[in-house]
Amino acid sequence: MTSPEVAPEIVRFYSETIDEADRLSRTAEGHLELIRTQELLRRHLPPSPARILDVGGGPGTHARWLVADGYDVHVVDPIPRHLAQAEGVGATAELGDARHLTAEDASYDVVLLLGPLYHLPDRADRDRALAEAHRVLKPGGLLAAAGINRYASLFEHTAFAHLHEEPLRGGISHILATQIHDGKKAFTKAYFHTGAQLRDEVTTAGFTSTEIYGIEGPAWSLLAATERHTGQPLTDSPLFASALTAARMAEPYPELLAASSHLLVVGRRPE
Repeated sequence: MTSPEVAPEIVRFYSETIDEADRLSRTAEGHLELIRTQELLRRHLPPSPARILDVGGGPGTHARWLVADGYDVHVVDPIPRHLAQAEGVGATAELGDARHLTAEDASYDVVLLLGPLYHLPDRADRDRALAEAHRVLKPGGLLAAAGINRYASLFEHTAFAHLHEEPLRGGISHILATQIHDGKKAFTKAYFHTGAQLRDEVTTAGFTSTEIYGIEGPAWSLLAATERHTGQPLTDSPLFASALTAARMAEPYPELLAASSHLLVVGRRPE
């Protein structure tokens, strides 16, 4: 039974509206997110074998490659249909909520929060999810948490060539002002972070050595626009290679964080 803590619109969205299993493979933009997330995580992960708790891990998109890399991965997700999908890629899985983990204290080497924080609009709920991650991590363990960039919807709907239309323009203005998507259209209820906010939340939760990255870099929306309006797959194109290169080159420049679609912060539980 789905946890009553999870907003019903989020359950409906992932159960009925979207198939999360192919989100990072059906478009060049999604593939860019996947490759960059892999690159950034592999830079910080401890050597395998190690125990990874993938909280909000969905159908096991990241668990698949982590298991292939030799890690012991356990997925926690609030969507029942995701559990069998995650088990199908070699992970173990349980129905659960990021704010109420069943794992024992100091039992994991790595905790991934690559979805929960942007589905928790209330700061108190995000703080609880981070506190739970801190609790179940071993001393010195790694946290990796993702957020949606505050300005992602502005870039996305420009790429789709309808930002100038009403009422969409008003809706995006509301997201920019409040950092909250109400979940009434297209995407489900969500919170949109700035890089500074995401880092602050993780640091306030007691994690140290925090580093923050723009996952897709500054050219993802160009890639999305070109693929959408030409109808041509671009995953193997020179434009994709350039967008990936741009994401890597942008890393040393914090001002470019605001141009990515997603943000990734890594930190460690103190020894």
